[in-house]
Amino acid sequence: MFRRPFIRPMRRALRPEVHPLLRRANQLMASGDFAAAAQAFEQLAVGATRRGLPRDAHLFLQAGRCRILAGQVREGMNNLKQGLGIFTQRGNLAQLQKSGEIIVSDLKQRGLNAEAGEIEGILRVAIPAANIASPTPGFVSAAQQEQSRQVPTTCPTCGGPLRPDEVEWLDETNAECPYCGGVVRAE
Repeated sequence: MFRRPFIRPMRRALRPEVHPLLRRANQLMASGDFAAAAQAFEQLAVGATRRGLPRDAHLFLQAGRCRILAGQVREGMNNLKQGLGIFTQRGNLAQLQKSGEIIVSDLKQRGLNAEAGEIEGILRVAIPAANIASPTPGFVSAAQQEQSRQVPTTCPTCGGPLRPDEVEWLDETNAECPYCGGVVRAE
């Protein structure tokens, strides 16, 4: 008798199960309810930290973005500092620098120059000067390479917003969602 191979575990390995609150947080953010989205992201971040899950820093950063978009700058800055602090504690200086630069740019675009300066100060203290890359003529940085690759605007697994400079590239065509860990193909 012919038996069909067991495929279901492989599908689960490719698509991580997404916490319903993460889907809800991303939906709230997409609909513009930033205060409610921030609360959901904070709840997820605290839970991830308590369980020792690696996505906690990204969740704190997203909560901070939502708080700032909701006009709650002080609370947003606390979340941003918490997320960056996690990268610092783990010694993940590359992610700290990449996320910090994006945050500084976003804050400056919103006219929050004092807050951007505060984040820049955190980065100066946390990242040794030897680790800060200074571009040489003809050198194409990893950030520039990442910006040339495109990902969908939202993760097909959890609905989280994606930017090519924020995802972790697994290879030339696949990136990892910073919120759920799902694999996203470049467009």
